[in-house]
Parts: sequence; structure tokens; C-alpha cells
Amino acid sequence: MKKTGTIFPAFFIFLVMQSCIAQNKTSLTAAEFDKAISNGDSVQVLDVRTAGEYQSGHIANALQADWNDPAEFNRRIAFIDKNKPVYVYCLSGGRSGGAAAKMREAGYNNVYELQGGIIAWQAGKRALEGKAGENQMNLQYFNNAINNSKTVLVDFGATWCPPCRKMEPILISLQKNNPGKFTVVKVDGGTDQDMLLQYKVTALPVFIIFKDGKQVWRKDGVVTEKELTEQL
Repeated sequence: MKKTGTIFPAFFIFLVMQSCIAQNKTSLTAAEFDKAISNGDSVQVLDVRTAGEYQSGHIANALQADWNDPAEFNRRIAFIDKNKPVYVYCLSGGRSGGAAAKMREAGYNNVYELQGGIIAWQAGKRALEGKAGENQMNLQYFNNAINNSKTVLVDFGATWCPPCRKMEPILISLQKNNPGKFTVVKVDGGTDQDMLLQYKVTALPVFIIFKDGKQVWRKDGVVTEKELTEQL
């Protein structure tokens, strides 16, 4: 009886430990990851590869922050909600592991990683979105755009850039509150690389105002609707 009593508590403790491990699982298979990110609008998906890798194909609605560029990574994740789940992936799982650990240390409550990264995702024949092969905006088109209107607001941004996404409702409100007063030209920070070089854009977003074809104002980073209205 004594021997049986010793075995039972040990077995019970083992079951409890296994249950805790299951509850705290943060490394997900491609199937688990896919199911998890399909569970509603509160989910945040983060691609920690380079912008070039992202453009070659990414999971739908993913934000992007390059883990190998610490300044960019830290700046972009600052715009991600710490209280909502974050699902992180890279090419094969190495970078996402480091990024997830960093985010947990920074106070992000629920961070999950994709085991095997994009390689595992594609092995299961799951879809990717991307803009590979898409034509860039050329300088002539851009110059025509800024010269065809008296006042032009140029938005250098990208859908995968967290602060750019944060600016989108501000720009919508700005246009709604100032109908016909200016034209918006959007430059894609992932595709229009020549334009980024031309205007020395090294981080997104960037906003430039042209009046009568001449640059009169520039702001690197997020900006309030009030400041944009004053400058326009």
C-alpha cells in the first residue's frame, strides 16, 4: 500500500506538468498556426523576415518588422498591441524564435511562433500573398502626379508596416474633412524602391507635401491629423 501511494502522487504530478505544458504551448505547427490566425480580428500576424522576403510571398494580413534590423524591429513592434495575441513567423523558425522571446520580455502577453516558418507553411500547400513582379512607380509618373494638382500629399508607406497601418484612418479622416483641397499620392514602400531611393526614404512612413510641384514640407514617422491639416 505504501508503494502504491508513492507512485500515485508522482503520476498525478506528471499529469499536472503535462497539462501546464500543453496550456503554455507557444510553438505551433503550420496547421495550428493557420487555425489560430483564423479566429478573428484581434489576431496580429508578424513577419520578421526582410522586406524583400516579405514581398516574395507572405501570410495574409501580416505586418512586417525585420528581426535582423534591431532599430526597425523595435520601432515597428511598438505599434503592436501587447494585449492581443501575436503570431510570429520567418523563413524556417530561427528568427521568429528570437523575435518571440524578445517580445515576451518586452511585455507582450501572448506570442506564438510558427514551427518551421514559411517552409512548413508552404509544405502544407497553404496560400501566400505577395507582390513579386509588380511594376514599380517610375519617376515620370510621380512627377506628373505632383504637377497635376496644386497641393499634393505623398504617403510613403506599406500595408505590412505597423505605423503606416496606424496612419491609415488618420489619412481617411483628413481627406473626408478637407474635400477637394489636396490630392494624395501613395508610394508603396515594398514595391517602389526607386522612389524610396530618390527621396532618401529609409524608414516608413514618410509624408511629403508638394505645392505647385515643389516640396514644401516633410515628416518622417507618424503625424497627427492636426499637423497635416496645418501644413496643407
